[in-house]
Amino acid sequence: MSHEIEQLTIRAIEFSTLLQKLHKEMSTIIVGQDKIIEKLIIALLSQGHVLLEGVPGLAKTLLVQTISDCIDSKFVRLQFTPDLLPADITGTKIYDHTSGTFKTIKGPIFSNFILADEINRAPPKVQSALLEAMQEKQVSIQGETHRLEKPFFVMATQNPIESDGTYKLPEAQVDRFMFKLLISYPNKEQESEIIHRFTEGISHKASKILSISDILSMQEFVPKVYCDEKIRNYITEIIDATRHPDKHGLSLSDKIEFGASPRASIWLTIGAKANAILHERGYVIPKDVQDVVYDILRHRILLTYEAESENITPDDIIKKILDKIIIP
Repeated sequence: MSHEIEQLTIRAIEFSTLLQKLHKEMSTIIVGQDKIIEKLIIALLSQGHVLLEGVPGLAKTLLVQTISDCIDSKFVRLQFTPDLLPADITGTKIYDHTSGTFKTIKGPIFSNFILADEINRAPPKVQSALLEAMQEKQVSIQGETHRLEKPFFVMATQNPIESDGTYKLPEAQVDRFMFKLLISYPNKEQESEIIHRFTEGISHKASKILSISDILSMQEFVPKVYCDEKIRNYITEIIDATRHPDKHGLSLSDKIEFGASPRASIWLTIGAKANAILHERGYVIPKDVQDVVYDILRHRILLTYEAESENITPDDIIKKILDKIIIP
């Protein structure tokens, strides 16, 4: 191992120690969602955003509230409804009679942690206002551009089982999210612990573990993590297999309508680097790529009608690709 990589690993271990404390503190509030907590931390390090899908009552709101409570930051929850307007999120200008000028009133999006609850309940115009802010890290209010605060982390939730009064997110907008996480039911032991905590007056307020400067330092460090050319080639092979499966000996051409975009390659590399930090390494190994590939690709692979009729999921496609691509 070269001296440079050793130094990167030393720094990664320092950050990992803090992140493990963050994970542990969040686990005192959230029961049985360790993998989801880990992915939220990876997305935060990567300066990405998360789309969380799950049925009601699985602590989606509590998740982002808790990570915000553990960091000395500002949190806001936006309940998306059909009558919501873009100005309700970004802000607007009002006329000040005292000064005779227009004054900018910033909206709730000027916070560090944003929970966009039930994002698919708002009309496309409102969805676009939020997703533009996610991509550009800025908003325009009647001709004036305002930079958003750092860190800026959006977690949007959507309910997969209820379609009444919802507006499906277009694929191009879903692509703005780094991760699409699927949150599932707890097991029986976890369910028992949830009952114990929330029905017997047991309360625990999350402690502040990290500061804003800690998060910004980690985010600046992520791109510095070493990623060998072999790992980059591994990533490009995976992405290329979603676009041209026949070239890789995969009989999936009739199952995949569109493969992953170049944005997937970028997020896969950044996500692997963040995962390496979490596991006390200043360099990326194939396992780091495999740990995040499902969450990065499942909303970027569009299936054909034939695949959907056979109940094939994007995760099934990703598994076949991983099984076929040679690990460096």
